[in-house]
Amino acid sequence: MATFLAVPLKQTYEVDVVKPFRSFIQNTFSSANPDDYNTAISEFSKLRNLTITKSVDKHESALEVLYRYYDQLTAIENKLPVSENQIRIQFKWRDAFDKDSFFAGKNTLSIASGAYEKVCVLFNIAALMSQIGEVQNHESDEGLKTSAKYFQQAAGIFGQLKDSSLSICTQDPTPDFAPDTLNALAALMLAQGQEAIYRKAVMGMKEAMVVKIAFQAQELYADAMKLMQLPSLKELWPRDWLPVVATKQAAFHAMAEFYQGVVAQKAKSYGEQISRLRHAKELMAAAVTRGGMNFNFKNEQAKIQRELDAAQKDNDFIYHDIIPDVKTLPGLGRAAVSKPLPVPSKFSSSFVDLFEKIVPIPVYDAVNVFEGRRSQVTSMEIGRLQEQTNLMNSVLTSLNLPAALEDAGGDKVPQSVLDKAQQIRDMGGMQYLERLMSDLPELLTRNREILDECIRMLDEEEKSDKQLKDQFKERWTRTPSAQLTKPMREESGKYKNILDTAINADKIVQDKYGNHRNAIALLSKPTHEIEKALPSGGGGSSASNPAAKELRKMMEEVESIKAEREVIESELREAKFDMAGKFMAALSADGLVNEEALSSEELDRVYGPLRQQVVDSCQRQEMLMARIQNTNTQFTQSNASNQSAAQREAMLKDLAAGYDGFMGLKGNLEEGTKFYNDLTPLLLKLQNKIGDFCFARKTEKEELMSDLQKTIARQPSGPPPAAPTYQQPASSAPSAPSSSSQPNAQNYDSATTSSSRHGGGQGWGQPAYSYSQTMPPMPSGYSSYNPYMGGYPQHQAYPPAPGNQPPYPTQGGPPPSQQGYPAPPYPNQGYPYPTAPGYPQQPPQWR
Repeated sequence: MATFLAVPLKQTYEVDVVKPFRSFIQNTFSSANPDDYNTAISEFSKLRNLTITKSVDKHESALEVLYRYYDQLTAIENKLPVSENQIRIQFKWRDAFDKDSFFAGKNTLSIASGAYEKVCVLFNIAALMSQIGEVQNHESDEGLKTSAKYFQQAAGIFGQLKDSSLSICTQDPTPDFAPDTLNALAALMLAQGQEAIYRKAVMGMKEAMVVKIAFQAQELYADAMKLMQLPSLKELWPRDWLPVVATKQAAFHAMAEFYQGVVAQKAKSYGEQISRLRHAKELMAAAVTRGGMNFNFKNEQAKIQRELDAAQKDNDFIYHDIIPDVKTLPGLGRAAVSKPLPVPSKFSSSFVDLFEKIVPIPVYDAVNVFEGRRSQVTSMEIGRLQEQTNLMNSVLTSLNLPAALEDAGGDKVPQSVLDKAQQIRDMGGMQYLERLMSDLPELLTRNREILDECIRMLDEEEKSDKQLKDQFKERWTRTPSAQLTKPMREESGKYKNILDTAINADKIVQDKYGNHRNAIALLSKPTHEIEKALPSGGGGSSASNPAAKELRKMMEEVESIKAEREVIESELREAKFDMAGKFMAALSADGLVNEEALSSEELDRVYGPLRQQVVDSCQRQEMLMARIQNTNTQFTQSNASNQSAAQREAMLKDLAAGYDGFMGLKGNLEEGTKFYNDLTPLLLKLQNKIGDFCFARKTEKEELMSDLQKTIARQPSGPPPAAPTYQQPASSAPSAPSSSSQPNAQNYDSATTSSSRHGGGQGWGQPAYSYSQTMPPMPSGYSSYNPYMGGYPQHQAYPPAPGNQPPYPTQGGPPPSQQGYPAPPYPNQGYPYPTAPGYPQQPPQWR
């Protein structure tokens, strides 16, 4: 029965994703409907919790849960970015090979990163694939096919993780995420995939193909064995892994020779058959020695022996074929049928994006930038129109038009002045402006206080982080606050500049209000008070004056231009765009959004005709104003003899300027009020984001300080001082056995640690793979195998190629059995006890 190795799962801890997700969506997507994401957030949280409980099942249904969660993590990468300075969720994962040992290395790692969560889930997908492949029925064709598929998929995943783990882990990774570990796991899964295909091939393929598949399997296991024996990994693997891999490497070499012997028999090369069967027997004996209790090729071993006995008998009595040396035989072929499968972009065929209604952050950012561009274009074109309109009003006011045309008798208020006064009273008059003026300082103060609080929180958090960094030095490993808060500080600085600009604009508005205060106050009064305040003058009739008639027609053109501009302004403000759809299409097609090119094209398409209308309107005004000034000169010359109306005309001009000033002030103050009111929720969002960040950093700080305190508490303060001479026992008294000769628990730990650090044994009860001491000489013919520049992988734990094996290990002198201490074997095993200088080489006698 086949024995496969399964990678253990990484263990994680429950985290609260609901509150951080909801807070981010509320602060970022202000127009999002809560019903669109509250249910989605809840389902996402349930899905993560389900991956924790369901992944212990070695079944495809558990794999489907991991698939769905991984696909969901992929889907939200561009929508809900989990990172230290955005959505701060600390994902904590335990090392998959954690042995709860003091020397096992860093066993947990906690990072606020969605990418880290994603690769950990991907690791568990590969691990669960290996577990499902392990428990299949390997006596059936379908079971072996399933195992081969999952082992090859796991090899592809571990290979991809090897290339990306260090870039994603911002801190030192746990041992299972070290590139060497992932590379070894990828090699092991690939070898097991080849083995599954070999076992399937044995059921029906021709022997010549089985030879190539088997020999490739032993080569892949040799690769895995070499990688798994790296010094940095020797303490990591479960106890039986290395013996199993070493056994399979020799056993599959044996089976390759066996089936090549069958091929030779069919070709009537009986001598070659016997030579290869003898070599296969020797290789299988080596596999027995390597595996010990983990040897699982007894049927194959018996089969080789039977075939060898029969072949030798037939050759002795019938064929009398010469038996060549195995070294002179041709090498065996290889067939690499097991290959790492690429990681799919989407695992689950039934995946549904829970956050489908939320646009990706690149699209959202592009839309915001586009809105800024659109607002800039709109403001610029509307500003041009308003500037030209104000210029036109100023010219008409300086000419006292159209009031001069209406003030025929000089004793009544011109109708145009009455109409303007009525408009001002309908809009609230002087009181409305004063209320708006009094509200602005309060709105400014509120926004300034929120912004100051944001900056204060950032300063306090950074100060605390610097103090702890100075205290703990290099042990304070978290990311410095200055790096994380840079975007928030830039945003705070941007809002500060905006407020400073707004303050300057408020001063300009106040000066404008002071200049037109008296005229606005008069226009806000009833009609009879305006008549009373307006001086009388000797106006003349303008009904028969040709210049007056021409000016009246021109005043109609002025009103027509103003009406057209109101329509243009409305079209500029209400233009419709579907940029989210265009940006989404670009992101799907190209993987990025070229916002500038797409925005410029769309703005030109929509605003191009409107811009031309603005240019035409300005040109018409310029020509009209020239005509009005020329005609007004003729009109004033005809009335030049009337000097009594000068004072009245000046006041009418002031009233006309007051009306224009009121309209301008009203627009400015309403715009300023709206600006401050719109700015407040933005500052509150910034405050909430900074508050969440500071709270998360505080929680992280407390966890890190707790871990540091535990680490400091576990560290020994140093060896005790040497005892004074007068405390030593008398020389005549029998000396007590030294601590190094006592096999107590403390010495056991020390011996284990010492031997582990020097590449020796792995502790009492765990075999030290020093085959140079325990294994018989390797079978002849190993030199024909040369995947690593001659012989099997040259490593202390496994034998070198025949003919190159030194009488003693290459380092450390003679074997431990010749260093003055006996080295009895383990019971029922061929392994020596671990060698550590100064310790007795016998099992501890526990009492």
